[in-house]
Amino acid sequence: MESRFFLLPFLLFLSIPGAAVAQSTAWRPVVMANHGMVASGHPLASMAGNRILEGGGNAVDAAVAAWTVQGLVEPGMTGLGGDAFILIYLAKTGEVKFINATGPAPAKATPELYRDKGGIPDAGALASDVPGALDGIGLALETYGTLSYADAFAPAIEIASDGFPISYHLAGQLERGRDKLGEFAATKSVWFRGDRPLEAGELVVQKDYATTLRTIAAKGRRAFYEGDIASALAAFISAQGGVLSASDLAAYEAHEAEPIHVNYKGYEVYEAAPNSQGHVLLQALNVLEGFDLPYMEHNSAPYLHLVTESLKLAFADRDRYLGDPRFVDPIPMEGLLSKDYAARRRALIRPGHAMSGTIPAGDPAARATDEQAQLAFASAQTIPAEVLPDDRGDKGLTTYLAVIDDEGNMVSITSSLCSGFGSGLVAGDGGFFMNNRMVYYFLDADHTNYLVPGKRTRHTINPALVLKDGKPFMAFGTPGGDTQPQTELQFFLNLIEFDMDVQEALEAPAVISSHFQSSFWPHDEANKLRVPSTLSQHVLEALAARGHDLEIRDYRGVGSVKAILIDPRSGALMGGVSPTGDSYVIGW
Repeated sequence: MESRFFLLPFLLFLSIPGAAVAQSTAWRPVVMANHGMVASGHPLASMAGNRILEGGGNAVDAAVAAWTVQGLVEPGMTGLGGDAFILIYLAKTGEVKFINATGPAPAKATPELYRDKGGIPDAGALASDVPGALDGIGLALETYGTLSYADAFAPAIEIASDGFPISYHLAGQLERGRDKLGEFAATKSVWFRGDRPLEAGELVVQKDYATTLRTIAAKGRRAFYEGDIASALAAFISAQGGVLSASDLAAYEAHEAEPIHVNYKGYEVYEAAPNSQGHVLLQALNVLEGFDLPYMEHNSAPYLHLVTESLKLAFADRDRYLGDPRFVDPIPMEGLLSKDYAARRRALIRPGHAMSGTIPAGDPAARATDEQAQLAFASAQTIPAEVLPDDRGDKGLTTYLAVIDDEGNMVSITSSLCSGFGSGLVAGDGGFFMNNRMVYYFLDADHTNYLVPGKRTRHTINPALVLKDGKPFMAFGTPGGDTQPQTELQFFLNLIEFDMDVQEALEAPAVISSHFQSSFWPHDEANKLRVPSTLSQHVLEALAARGHDLEIRDYRGVGSVKAILIDPRSGALMGGVSPTGDSYVIGW
């Protein structure tokens, strides 16, 4: 470990965010350790991963253990019935690996079927596409882990068999999901007592989940897609009126692909490749690299305006180009991530005026465009008198997991069921919730993300990794649907540009734009800038004067970011998690 980190130049220390200042403004402490660390959405998941690290497993082993526990203790967010993107940094080779574990639409999931139903439902058997997460998790373990399935799954099997207490956060989710979950007998049999959802402190035992994990541990990941589990799942979905079949499951395989990345002022930032929206974060970073952000001061109106406008431009390109690369026109990713293209897009931003209407997508291949002529700019707006409550609790529920071990291996996983508790259906005797990812598809034949059987939808989940001077620096990510690259962007800038420590950076107030088509059916475009009520009045006034249509919400913090970074001076691990939900970071 000393050979990796202690010999870095002292000057590098001076550039490490938060290295020379004491933590002072965060609700939670920065957790520090020197061997290994796990940051996840629940303490039991982080403890499971930490147990594997202490026992000699590597970061991939620990991530698999933590993820299988997440499916138990964060049932509304992730699990065997969901999907995932996985980034892995391998310390021995210096490589970053990317595993795409997102499934396609079933073969019988045609646009005509859903048009006849009046649209794409967000609950029930017709809401689910092929669950890909387990195959990707297994691929990661088999290729880059050191443990057997049985050893990696052991913590989850124990917790499922013995039971765990419902947290206050999970109890709130269950209560808010009462109507959705209460429609399905298989779901109520696990998560209800009679006609009410489980409450905080009550124990839930998941014998079926434990049985499913034991089968996979004995036979490998393909047992989920080709064996008895797959047959039972397909039969259950069919009986519920769905179209997911055994052949859909058998045909699915997670795969490795090249990650995407940009260099931001010496930091190499890696993201998940298409069909992930990870490029949105990278494009925004490229645009913002040309501005002196610290000069504008943190969360000043000029700074927040530039952040918002850069994201509008990046989302416009997402909506134009992003889909399943196997089904859409070639995505010009190299051009979208080029510095020249960023400079051209940067020139479209007016410091004193917010873009309005439909933002034109760019064309990286063009030498000159008429994008400026196509832009419209908003007139000054008034500040709303009402502060609305925070309504983010169950929108786009997803979870995130970061692990770094004592060799410097890093794992970054975002996994999801899509909305809260996915389809609402526990998969019969399988013990896990099925996703409702079908709501991401479009039924407009001209849209890049048009529903086609066998096609993967455009995904919002996008984990991130960062290298500095060729060395591992940080793993980070967040849940939040379309907000993910937005909160990741502001967290990263808080850390790098404004010298915050990792916990301060993820707790600082953030703004969220909805100036694009929502990923969720029916894909509305709200064209609002959501701002926290903690921003000062003069900042709100200055944003409104630029034409931003504000929606003031009573919330604090950059989403639900979780992050672990490595201090290049010593190799010490520094972890932070948002003070939302049950998020927890543990190291040793």
